[in-house]
Amino acid sequence: MIYILILINLLTLITFVWDKKLSIKHKRRIPESRLLGLAFIGGTLGAALGMIIFRHKVSKKSFLWKFGFIVLVQVCFIYWFWNISQLRDLI
Repeated sequence: MIYILILINLLTLITFVWDKKLSIKHKRRIPESRLLGLAFIGGTLGAALGMIIFRHKVSKKSFLWKFGFIVLVQVCFIYWFWNISQLRDLI
């Protein structure tokens, strides 16, 4: 499972870097829905690194709100999953 997450995060980071290069060259961009989708399926760390290191999508408020919502959903899911697994251990 950890290898899958590493792969997804690397793919997400590469996609963010690629989109940044396309934006610099004024070429056709990768849709935001694809960038956010990669973050949603587990590439949050790769997306965050791409945003911080390459300063990509950091000035677009609507993207940041959507990304923040994805992070919130993931944190809630991890919290819920952690509590469920703790309950199973008690039974």
